[in-house]
This record gives sequence, C-alpha cells and structure tokens, in this order.
Amino acid sequence: MTTLINPATGAAVEEVPDTEAAGVAEVVARSRAAFAQWREATPADRARVLLRVADLVERDAAELTRLEVEETGKPLAVMRDGELPFSVDNLRFFAGAARSLDGTGAGVLSAGYTSMLVRRPIGVVGSITPWNFPLVMAVWKLGPAVAAGNGVVIKPAPQTPRSTMALVRLFAEAGAPDGLVGVVTGGAEVGAALVADPGVDMVSVTGSTRTGREVMRGAVDGVKRVHLELGGKAPAVVFADADLAEMAGGVAMGATYNTGQDCTAATRVYVERSAQADAVAALEAALGRIRPGDPWSEGTDIGPLISAAHRSRVAGFVARAEAEGARIAVGGRPPDGPGFFFPPTLVLGAGQRSEIVQDEVFGPVVVVIPFDGEDEGVRLANDTRYGLASSIWTRDVSRALRVAHRLDVGVTWINDHLPIASEAPHGGVKAPASART
Repeated sequence: MTTLINPATGAAVEEVPDTEAAGVAEVVARSRAAFAQWREATPADRARVLLRVADLVERDAAELTRLEVEETGKPLAVMRDGELPFSVDNLRFFAGAARSLDGTGAGVLSAGYTSMLVRRPIGVVGSITPWNFPLVMAVWKLGPAVAAGNGVVIKPAPQTPRSTMALVRLFAEAGAPDGLVGVVTGGAEVGAALVADPGVDMVSVTGSTRTGREVMRGAVDGVKRVHLELGGKAPAVVFADADLAEMAGGVAMGATYNTGQDCTAATRVYVERSAQADAVAALEAALGRIRPGDPWSEGTDIGPLISAAHRSRVAGFVARAEAEGARIAVGGRPPDGPGFFFPPTLVLGAGQRSEIVQDEVFGPVVVVIPFDGEDEGVRLANDTRYGLASSIWTRDVSRALRVAHRLDVGVTWINDHLPIASEAPHGGVKAPASART
C-alpha cells in the first residue's frame, strides 16, 4: 500500500494498493489477449476510440485536474489551462496518426520479385511514467501505442498514480477491448516485474537515468525493445544582441515551470560576457516576479517540489555550490511553513565542472556562466553528458540557425524555451556517463 502525500501541505491524501507480482502477470495477460483482437482493428476503429477518450478527458477535466493538483502540487491554472488541454490535443493528434501510418510500399527491390513493406504492431508495451507530468506522460505513452495497434500496461510513479488510473478507465469506457490498456501500481519492484514479464514485447520509460539503466538490464533476457527518455540539463545560450528582457522572462518561465521538475528546464544560462551584468539583472527581476504559493490559488505561478526528500536534494545542490564559492543572487533557502516549497533560485560564479552545472538538479535553480565568442558558447553548452534540449537567444537569424546546428541536443528553441506541439517529436541524444558504468 502506498500513501499519497499532498506536497503543498505534507498531509496524506489517499492510500493506493500496490500491485502484487501475480497481479502484474494477470494485467499483462489480459492486455495480450485483447491485443489479438485490437491488432486486427482498422485505423478508423482505433481513431474512433482515441477520439472518444479525448472527449471523455474533456468531460472529466475538473476531476483529472483535482487529482493532479493534489498529488503533484502544480498550480490549478497550469493543469486546467495548459497540461489538460494539451493532453486532449495529443489524443486527437494520435487519433489522426492512426489513420495516416506510412511504411506501406511495393516495388521490385530484388530482380524478379515484388516486395511489400508492411507496418505491424509490436505487441504489448510495458510503459513506466514519472511523477512530474503524470497525465501528459500517460497520454504520450498510451496514445501512439494504441494508435499503432498495440496493447499497453502502464505503471505510473508511486507518488502520482490516480490520474493515470482514471485515464485507463476512460479507455475502457471509450470502447477499447477489455484489458487492452491496463495499469499496475507500486514502486520499483512492480516496474521490474512488468519489464521482466514474458508477455511484454517492448518497454517504454520516461524517468531518471538510474531507472532507465535498471530497465535496460531487466529487458536484456527477453531481448525486448527499449525506448528511453531520461534526464536533461538544458543550456540557454544568450548572445549580447539578444532582447534581454524577453530572454529573462522566457528563461525564468523555462526554469521554473512545474517548479523546475522538468527534464527540459532551462538550467544553465551561458551569457556572452559583454552582456552578463545586464542579463543577470534582468534574470534577477524576472525570477523575483515568479509567485510560489497555494496550488489552488489563481495567482500562483509555481507550487512545491514533489516531496520533502526531493526538496532536501535540491537544497543540497545549492548549499554545496555556495560552499564551493558560488553566490546565491536570488532564492536559495526553503521557506518556513507546511509543504515542500523551494523558491526560484539564481546561482552565480559556479565553475563549469561543478555538480550544480553538470548534474540534474530537478528544481527551480538557474546557473549563469559567462562565455567569450560563439565557439566557446557552443563548447560550454555541449559540455555535459546530457543532450535533451536547449535554447538560443539572439536577434541574428543566421547565428541562431548555425548555433542550433552545432548543439548536441534533441530540440532547440530560438528566443523561447519550452513550447511544444503534438506534431513535434520529443527526444534527445547522448548517454549520461553513469549509464555506461
């Protein structure tokens, strides 16, 4: 049994049973049985189910929002006006994708033969999602897999299972075959059982590098396909000709959205040295305008971190950076009172090799480092083991495109940080050194 904690108050919300090992096998078996039927469904049939799920998510928007605010502490407006509509849009996009799958072709590929290329569903996908974006991540896992004709068994993070459980129920209500989309709950041992189950053909994980490494090891014996989206340490490269007020607002939002608990968060800000003083002043002002507080208040910009342990971890990064000689220009100290709040924080003077620059903090913490010239800016931005996202701030279009081409990341924004669209792929490059040990 897992007790869910409201991170804004520290109070218990509800208890959710953990799935036993035998229960995991049963859920997988049901998905596998339903897959035999679903794989034969037409693209139109699959699309209709996904469109119906999208309609049901809109119908239940208030309840899904309540569950996420209680479990994650993210502000009401962020969920209600942002992540929930985005989830609906994703489901409708995947419904459209179900009817436009490419990959079918015919031709003479070998002399004397006619060859055909056909897309087939993989089977049952075991999906593991993190606690920072429970509903969005569940949609990202379930939507494309179901659209392609697969069954899915999803394991949400133990801290935030209820919106995923509700979403799985909506798939059944929408007409998906009984058991096609299943859910298991609990911690690492439940995830390990899901990964190892012989009825699972592929594993898809969004989470920490440690989780990804454990999943890869667990999938080896079954020679299973593995899809990973892990950590990030996104740089923002700021040139002297940038609109610094615009940059500061964009970076502040990109660094503190979801209280910085985002693998694409703007965490390392590299500023061309001649503009450093003005850029720091602008960032101080922008971060100072971010309003932490009660997630249910319409005036709140960011809520708490997910747990007391995670707040201690974030605070430890900041304290060690300060002990090593960095200066805390904004924030840096947890406030008094209930909940796991941590203020927007600006760190100056940290070295490029320091842990606060190299490691994922996963909190509302921004580090500013100066650079001289485009080559050094690119070199510093690339100088981590992460390669998920970045942003470039400049008025020079040619420079923006040139630098974007040189950055070793999966996605780069120009004069903005974080906007995403359902049509755009989301992923990174590189492999953290810890994953290779």
